[in-house]
Amino acid sequence: MTQTNTPNALTFEAAIAQTQSLITQMEAGSLAEADLQAALAGLVSSENGARGFFVTYLTDERTLADHPTAAVVQALQTSPEIVSELLVKNLAMSSAMAIAHRRNGDADMAQGSDRVKRRTAHLIHLLQLPQLQEKASQLLHSVTCGGGVYQTFLDRWGYDDEQRKAIQAAIAQVIQ
Repeated sequence: MTQTNTPNALTFEAAIAQTQSLITQMEAGSLAEADLQAALAGLVSSENGARGFFVTYLTDERTLADHPTAAVVQALQTSPEIVSELLVKNLAMSSAMAIAHRRNGDADMAQGSDRVKRRTAHLIHLLQLPQLQEKASQLLHSVTCGGGVYQTFLDRWGYDDEQRKAIQAAIAQVIQ
């Protein structure tokens, strides 16, 4: 195995390309569930891999991400810390971006953000990871009370009051 194939050496761009290939194979039915699970588990074992997977999978125009298979769910459960952090942030970002796109009059982009938000919330429900609940609770605290673990994240993106309320509502829906 070469250095470029190890999970930690995987680039974000390579992860996007791998995910696009996997989605195409999934759609064609040419990939066994066990092979899909192994490939996805490898991807999400690194932050770059998981980021590339989510940005591709959650935004894809096809409907595969609307109905994640058991192999997808089980693969994501193999890296609970990485997956939980990214899903919670994806839920927040897509909620806020839907508002930003609507303000800019870009209905197509707003619908895309709504789709990512819906798919992300669905994955959070399916995964049933304690880490997801913990991180979602931490984000909810940061967005409602200020401070906390996710305050820097919220400040970095400059979310305004309306966007923070949308994030709060989306996060509150996934906390059990």
